[in-house]
Amino acid sequence: MSLNPKFASKLRSVADRLFDLIDNFAGARVLIIGDLTLDEFLTGQVERVSREAPVLILRHETTKQVPGGGANAVYNFARLGGQVLAVGLLGKDEQGRALQGLLETAGIKTGGIFLDEERPTVTKTRISGHSRQSVTQQMVRIDRKSEDLPSLDLQLQLAEYIQEHIHTVDAVVCSDYGDGTLTQPVISAALCASRSVVDAQKHLKRYRGAMLFTPNLPEAELAVGYAITDEAALARAGKDLLELTDAKHILITRGEQGMTLFNDDGTKDDIPAFNRTEVFDVTGAGDTVVAGLTLGLTAGASIWEAAVLGNLAASIVVRQFGTTTTTPEEMRVALQRLLEEME
Repeated sequence: MSLNPKFASKLRSVADRLFDLIDNFAGARVLIIGDLTLDEFLTGQVERVSREAPVLILRHETTKQVPGGGANAVYNFARLGGQVLAVGLLGKDEQGRALQGLLETAGIKTGGIFLDEERPTVTKTRISGHSRQSVTQQMVRIDRKSEDLPSLDLQLQLAEYIQEHIHTVDAVVCSDYGDGTLTQPVISAALCASRSVVDAQKHLKRYRGAMLFTPNLPEAELAVGYAITDEAALARAGKDLLELTDAKHILITRGEQGMTLFNDDGTKDDIPAFNRTEVFDVTGAGDTVVAGLTLGLTAGASIWEAAVLGNLAASIVVRQFGTTTTTPEEMRVALQRLLEEME
């Protein structure tokens, strides 16, 4: 792999330390507050066109359910070895029971997940079909959610749970997909943590004072109000985001262009993408970045080392379709392969 010589040299110099940091992911305690989502994937074979309407009739073959949205962030941390306290809301419905079961099976503590009897579990159902001689393709997606905020009582219950447990964890992560879980009482409780990481699609200013923000490029553009089309605009955006959020660090993820880390001491680091040739699907990759990065910090990594670990974790999951996760073992293998390719 062709990497910037200066970056490659620095990576080689800390390689042994990165392996040790990955080994130390296990045991980290992280409280994750998120918009918990169930991702459903229904597939079937096309039989014919319906007589009732000009639509295809599928014969159902498989249904797969996986954690999505903030639940994917939770699941990423658990798969990487973290001891996870999940905080969020589920509807009193079949989808909520399914998602809670998936999380508990993964060893995730769900005492901070409360039932919302007035709103459904956020569910994204993707329906895909194929014929005998064609590949499976997504045909339609059905989203199930409410535009209403949770009741004030539920908001305060979430905030109280966070306040009770915040001193027992090494980090707090806010995974905000805009579905209403992270209201102001919840955010205020979360920001009491000394190590707080925010992954939010919009309204970053609500989290002012958090330690670290991890917007992708479109989210960064939305926050600063202008397009980031070149290095000058990127540098300006990093500075503006630090001022907007009063954060210590801003990590802008930029897809195939890698990541750029801005620090409140005025320093900046570019981290190249570790995998450009095997990218199949970036869905959920941001959650993986946050998991690898945060667990790195809890293990004692510098912010640069932590960002490299987040980048490494994401380079694995983008090789697979849909929301997925990785493990410390896979990260060690990927790091070893990366070092060998640089030789």
